[in-house]
Amino acid sequence: MPLLLLDLDNTLLDRAGPFRVWAEGFLAEIGAPPSDIDWLVSVDADGLTNRWDVADAIRDRYQLRIPSIDLVDALHDGVVEHTRLDPLVACALQIADDAGWVPVVVSNGTMRQQDTMIRRTGLDRYIADWVISEEAGVSKPNPRIFALAAERARMRLRGAWVVGDSPEADIGGAAAVGLPSVWLRRGRTWMDTRFAPTRTVDGLLPALATILGA
Repeated sequence: MPLLLLDLDNTLLDRAGPFRVWAEGFLAEIGAPPSDIDWLVSVDADGLTNRWDVADAIRDRYQLRIPSIDLVDALHDGVVEHTRLDPLVACALQIADDAGWVPVVVSNGTMRQQDTMIRRTGLDRYIADWVISEEAGVSKPNPRIFALAAERARMRLRGAWVVGDSPEADIGGAAAVGLPSVWLRRGRTWMDTRFAPTRTVDGLLPALATILGA
């Protein structure tokens, strides 16, 4: 029963779509031009930018008197509200589980955001456990977080695969711990010369199919 170490944002759950929906509604609410969506998506950087930095950038650009903490809360609640678990993803995880794999989420982020999304979408019913960097005290690509995931599942890392969309955090992390990996390219081209994914695919379903086939 090998481990399946899975990223959360834009791997198991779409984050880019929900963030864009929230951002478009927020810009309309404050009277900003719709074209500013590209700026806001760029500032967010697929969720890699600290939430407080995003809030401060918004306040500065639009000269808002809204406290940063209120913007951070609005961003969190907006993304969570629009996030859904794709039934095909749920089905694929069930198939992997039936085939003997043990799915465990390994995610960078805050407990409030990641734990809420896992539980609210029902993803928790299809995974064995999850490790969030804020709780763990260590972030991907540090090998320690993958070791913690194995400990949480009471399994060894040997034989595990890592699946994710981040070249640095997911694929770099897999390389650091010596595990095979599948990169979700999301329309991008692999550029890093320090390491490379074992497989490159367009989405989670082909990623799981690749691993089951291997």
